[in-house]
Amino acid sequence: MFEIDKEKFGLFLAQLRKEKGWTQKELAERLFLSDKAVSKWERGVSQS
Repeated sequence: MFEIDKEKFGLFLAQLRKEKGWTQKELAERLFLSDKAVSKWERGVSQS
């Protein structure tokens, strides 16, 4: 099964979010998630 590198994904997500000028809360609202979930993704500590 394919495994995503969580650290690389987090850095990628944070970079795109910052390019848009969005806060973690704004991104979370667009994805219908909590800002805590976005934070965990960006730090690479989310559960699989």
